Amino acid sequence: MPYRHKERHRTDRIGWLRAAVLGANDGIVSTASLILGVAAANATHDSVMVAGVAALVAGAMSMAAGEYVSVRSQADSEQAALDMERKELATDSAGEQRELSAIYVSRGLDAALAKQVAEQLMAHDALGAHARDELGISETLSARPVQAALTSAVSFAVGAAMPLLAAAVVPDSALIPVVSVTSLLFLAILGGLAAQVGGASAVTGAMRVTFWGALAMALTAGVGILFGAAA
Repeated sequence: MPYRHKERHRTDRIGWLRAAVLGANDGIVSTASLILGVAAANATHDSVMVAGVAALVAGAMSMAAGEYVSVRSQADSEQAALDMERKELATDSAGEQRELSAIYVSRGLDAALAKQVAEQLMAHDALGAHARDELGISETLSARPVQAALTSAVSFAVGAAMPLLAAAVVPDSALIPVVSVTSLLFLAILGGLAAQVGGASAVTGAMRVTFWGALAMALTAGVGILFGAAA
């Protein structure tokens, strides 16, 4: 029975984790900041809620479109590189084998062993070997545009819903402090969880995300106060 490696590493989660964290973080920060800015300009509660809902919908679609275009471009580049490699394998298999051997030599194998490894890997799956070891493309890390777009849109909407719900259930007098505190709490939890899943310090991740979120909300609220005073 062939050996199957079952150990899972955190790199398996980098793609979806990155999109989910960025989406949720942007959803909380942008929506909370907009709510605070509009509220600070002395807008009515209904106006604040309309602005918040609009921010959720527009932000989710923007994140999905931006992520799809970005990752689709990466996928197109990967496919073009694979097509070129496929042609080179068809026209100069011996040269491609020498190229693969040289890669393994540069990684520490002696020339004879590197040649043997290259021969066996190319006999098994020539394109897969070159994609992985020459181009750095693997099944785990390959671009998945639809997955990235959906993950970004959903995570943004979930993140944006947090300050929006907080704004919906509190009176106007408590809206700014409640949305500010709850949003920063959500950001701290998100940053800490993301860092922990990725193997980094949860405290550092929480502090980093919370700082930038607080700065964004403070600046946007300041703009609202200025416009509210001028109105």
